[in-house]
Parts: sequence; structure tokens; C-alpha cells
Amino acid sequence: MNPAPVDDSAIEKALAWHASHQPEYLEELKKLVRIPSVSFEGFDKQQVRRSGEATCDLMKRKGLQNVQLLEMPNAHPYAYGEWTQAPGRPTLLLYAHHDVQPAGEKEKWKIPDPFEPVENEGRLWGRGAADDKAGILVHIAAIDSWLKAHGALPVNVKMIIEGEEEAGSASLPAFLKKYRKMLQADAIVLTDTGNFDTGLPSITTALRGLVTVQVEVKALRQPVHSGMWGGPVPDPTMALCRILSRLSKADGSIDLPGIYDKVRPLTAEEKKSLQALPTDDELFRKQAGMLPGVQLLGGRPPWEMNWRQPSLAVNAIQASTRRDARNIICESAWARLGIRTVPDMDVEEVQRKLIDALKKDPPWGVQVEVTPEATGGWWYTNTEAPAFKAARKALRDGYGKEPVSIGCGGSIPFVDPFSRELGGAPALLIGVEDPYTNAHSENESLDLGDFVKAARSAIRFYAELVRA
Repeated sequence: MNPAPVDDSAIEKALAWHASHQPEYLEELKKLVRIPSVSFEGFDKQQVRRSGEATCDLMKRKGLQNVQLLEMPNAHPYAYGEWTQAPGRPTLLLYAHHDVQPAGEKEKWKIPDPFEPVENEGRLWGRGAADDKAGILVHIAAIDSWLKAHGALPVNVKMIIEGEEEAGSASLPAFLKKYRKMLQADAIVLTDTGNFDTGLPSITTALRGLVTVQVEVKALRQPVHSGMWGGPVPDPTMALCRILSRLSKADGSIDLPGIYDKVRPLTAEEKKSLQALPTDDELFRKQAGMLPGVQLLGGRPPWEMNWRQPSLAVNAIQASTRRDARNIICESAWARLGIRTVPDMDVEEVQRKLIDALKKDPPWGVQVEVTPEATGGWWYTNTEAPAFKAARKALRDGYGKEPVSIGCGGSIPFVDPFSRELGGAPALLIGVEDPYTNAHSENESLDLGDFVKAARSAIRFYAELVRA
């Protein structure tokens, strides 16, 4: 089969198909959002499988071939499909994930059911609407538009949709080794990031890594009456608070020895790029939802702090609960915390420093147990490969604005393994989230205008990659 032509008229024909069928792609997205594919332990695994099967069905209906669920032991399934009938043309590996985070507290949502999507205020509300089921439909819409308009694509595509990204991608390294030959490509497009602002196309070139641990402090065999025993008996919850407070300084910086020694300084070009972003401190505060009077930390531009400096966060802390609050001294207290790492920090060294600090000099002789979780490395790329030039042109035309290069304060553990296992193929991180998406939180939503623009950009990108 001959590949699709890549002249301007061919692109416009594919774009016209997309424009006339955009409502259909939105309905397909809603179908996926209705499946509560939470990949966390304790949730219904069959729903994640159902989501993978629905993704495979979507791929088949939209013209992809060799569609199948790819399985790993004790892991949620991956959905795979391909179209590889463009001899001599580049091959793209298109990534997204079909699993989602738990819905959180249902009463905090603006819609009755987090898994029944609702259109309102130009956005689609629902868990997974943006992160990352919209990413699936961006790929599908671009593929379908070319196939329907021309019967062929300008490039070869392999589409892999993961089922356990939100749960940490534990099986991904083994998966990539097992299916390396099947997944070989010239470039990777990972649609699981966001734009710097609504309507502003962005390419993510840096991700922070993550080191997480759980710490438990114990002092008693059982809770005791705080009046009968309070005073001489140490409070494990207070001990935990003292331990956690030692991890940061008054200015919010991390107080671990040598923790900043390997942080890579920004280049002059990176500083210039940060200064050119359409933002200021007040906009950052608004987007983060900061309350009046709460200080910004770090003494640097907030996006530099978020993208290129390490940070510490206590994700959860528990002794008793609000519901069961009584006049007691709890027998133990627990917390989960993590450090976000940046180039060129060593994640194993950071983990070691964090564990040592948590265990050092336990207050009042309490017992301290630290349980490490999986670590994920930071990622950084330059943008010299031809694929980046093609992406910038496609985004500029698709959004009508000059794209920006940004970092991401979050971690996406699969990016580095993907690129490394596939021979260093350039990885383009282009997503549809924005600062108002609320990914992982209640009231997740997708800007419907950006959903359209992202697909239009993807349509253009397939052609621009050939013309680059």
C-alpha cells in the first residue's frame, strides 16, 4: 500500500474529516471515561481489563491492525494496535494510558458521578477525561482522520496504551524488554502531559523523578487514655511530627546533607525560556489554588522551583481518624512522603539520605520503621532531533500559537525506560491537560477546545515528520 501524501491539500483533507467528525471522537472519549479503570490495589481489576478491551475495540473500529491485549504476570493489561503499511516512512510509537486515579471524595465533585462525564463551561468533567483517556482519543482521531480521508497514513504507527501507569508502571521495564522488537520506532509520542496554559501548545522537555517512603513511629502496644497516661508516656504522633519537621528548613528547602550538591544549573537559554513564559507569581498562586497570605517558597521563579529544583511533600499522615477521634494517645503514627528529584541527582542516594534522616535520633526512644517504595528517575532531553522541529510546526499550525518548551514538576516513570529500551528514540511529551485540569484531584476536567487543537496538531505532525 502507498502511504498517504503529505502536501498541504492532503493535510487539509484529513483536517476536514476531523472537523466533521469531532462530536464522534468526543462521544468515544465519554465511553472510555464511563469505565472506572482505577489501577490501584483494592479496586476492581476487572474494570481495568474492561477498559483495555474497550480500547482495543476502539482501535479495531478505527482501522488499526494486529490489535491485542498484551499481558504481563500480575499486571493490568496493555492495549496494542498498529498500522505499518507506509514503507520507507518513519515509524511513531504512540503512548497513552487507560487506567485512572481513584475518584477521591465524591461529595467534592461538581458532577453527580465522577465516572459519568458532563460537558459544562467548555470542559468535559470526569475522572480520566484528561488524564489520560483524552490522550487515547487524540491519537485515535488523528489516525482515523487520515485513514478515512486517504485510506492510508503518512507514517507508520504503533499504539501502546498502558493499564497501570497511575499505579507506578511496575511491570513496564520487563514489558519493554519482552516486546522490544514489536515496539521499535523512530520516535515516541507520549500524550500524557499538559500545556503551560489553556490554548498554549507546550512540549515537555524535563520531568522530575520521585523517591517515596512510608514511615511508622511506634511507642505503645495499644492506644491508652490520654488523661490516665498522658505526661510520662511519649506521644508517637508528636514524635512523628518532630521527625518530619527536621526534614525542611524555615525557607521550605530540604534539610538533608548534600541534597542540592548535584542539582544541574539552568543554562542561559533555559533561563531565557523561563523568563519568556506568559506568567507571574500571582497567576501561579491562582493556578495552584493558594490561599491569601500563604507564601511562595524558594526565592526563585516558581516554575523554576517546580521544574528544576527538588521538593519534599508529606502525602498522607495518620494516627487516628476524624471519625474515631477520642481522648487517647495513639499507639503509632504513620506517614507517606516523597522527594521529587531533578537532573543530576542520584535517586538511590536521595533515598538513602531520606531513610537515614528519618531513623536518626528518634525522639524519646520511639521505634521508627521506614519502608521504601519504588523510585523513579528524572528525565531530560534536548530538542535537536527532527521530530521536535516537526512537532513545533504542527503545534503552531494546530493551535495558532507559537509552542513553548516547559518542564514538569511531576514524574512519569515510563519515559526514560521507553526511550532507553528503544535505542534512544526521541520522546516527545505533548499532552492536553492544563493548569485547571485537576488531574488526580476531584473535579478533573478537559478543555474541549484544546482537545480539538491537540488532534489537529497530531494530524499535521504525521505529515510534518515526513517533510522535516
